[in-house]
Amino acid sequence: MGAQSAGPLVVGVDSSTQSTKTLVVDAETGEVLARGQAPHAVSGGAAKESDPRQWWRALGEALEQCGAAARQASAVSVAGQQHGLVTLDAAGEPVRPALLWNDVRPARESARLIAQGGGPAAWAERIGSVPGPAFTVAKWAWLRAHEPAAAAATAAVRLPHDYLVERLTGQAVTDRGDASGTGWWATATGTYDAEVLDRVGLAAAMLPRVALPGEAAGTVRTDELPLPHGALVAAGTGDNMAAALGLGLRPGQPVLSLGTSGTAYAVTTRRPADPTGTVAGFADARGDWLPLACTLNCTLAVDRVAALLGRDREAVEPGGSAVLLPFLDGERTPNLPHATGLLHGLRHDTTAGHLLQAAYDGAVFTLLRALDRLPGVDAAPDAPLLLIGGGARGHAWRETVRRLSGRPVVVPEADELVALGAAAQAAGLLLGEDPAAVARRWGTARGAAHPARERDGDAWDRLAATLTDGAALLGG
Repeated sequence: MGAQSAGPLVVGVDSSTQSTKTLVVDAETGEVLARGQAPHAVSGGAAKESDPRQWWRALGEALEQCGAAARQASAVSVAGQQHGLVTLDAAGEPVRPALLWNDVRPARESARLIAQGGGPAAWAERIGSVPGPAFTVAKWAWLRAHEPAAAAATAAVRLPHDYLVERLTGQAVTDRGDASGTGWWATATGTYDAEVLDRVGLAAAMLPRVALPGEAAGTVRTDELPLPHGALVAAGTGDNMAAALGLGLRPGQPVLSLGTSGTAYAVTTRRPADPTGTVAGFADARGDWLPLACTLNCTLAVDRVAALLGRDREAVEPGGSAVLLPFLDGERTPNLPHATGLLHGLRHDTTAGHLLQAAYDGAVFTLLRALDRLPGVDAAPDAPLLLIGGGARGHAWRETVRRLSGRPVVVPEADELVALGAAAQAAGLLLGEDPAAVARRWGTARGAAHPARERDGDAWDRLAATLTDGAALLGG
């Protein structure tokens, strides 16, 4: 198990698109005593689907890797990928594979729902967000339209983290953070919206109870996992909300997360409602708000460009006039669900390294544009950006962010911030503390500071012009 713990142990779980990760953490000190990881399979092509049962199996495998430490835990919390549609039959078994957040097939249903609900501004004011194709409500509408038999067989609808919490505790419980990404939980009222549910033919009884911040979902009631029977189970939350907890964010601190998707977010004390739909007005896991903008194409898209060029992902070269918008899987910000990648500005002296750098520039540009739209963010030019996610460890990613933003960057030393945030939520529940304060006590946001460098305005202007002029070619 490693070093002797000073306090009770808690388990934080990150059930993401690609894998489940588990951390066993000392609740007092934040020391990580054990960790595990097990992969998930995701279908390819336009359909982005996973069998929820594999998440449960992966959770068991990851906990087994933690050894005796997991069996000594006093509390556990599960953070999961947002927006996924899990449909269960009357026996609690999946009706079909879950539709994941990055499945953009519901684009038509999303547009129809927005129009039926009075337009983007009306949705933002009432629900807090405009329901793009990623949102659970659009996925449920898609299922009803394209697989009516599956919809009819559905007795319960869950988010990915809800599914795991229910199997742990036997209780159908979610939290306000993850619920705010469904499109049928209204941030204006803090309740499921009856009008939206009626519009998509979904009964409130099919949905989980929304726990209050700091409330337990229940206790461990399963013997299928190496966890103590009776251990406290927190309500859990969505992955972005957990990462915010894991950083112990204070209001106004801007974060860029570089992963399969890119996200820009900050904690705010005022409820967000962006009528353009660029910023999702999520609730956080504590009682504040988490306005967030998400791009679909981040590290995977750039890695794909590197593979096509036959280059290592760090083999970039400065200079060149090429512009590359790597919208390989459609795009969410800007809202171009059917977009393809766009390459512009090739010259005889363009090198493969220039093209790879252009891919980084395109991915970071869309993320920084999204950051500029977040309300309540510290806009001071010397305010550092917290850079997290797998890409934050990459030199090319970090330097591209510095060059295009002109702001200093801090890369926290702590990794697995989603699982750490879940652990902080479990520790907060166990100790009766604010989970963000727990994370700050653990020092999770400490890391290397990189000073600001001169902003590359020419590259920014080329990217902005290409996005505007190439809108038709992008195929959105």
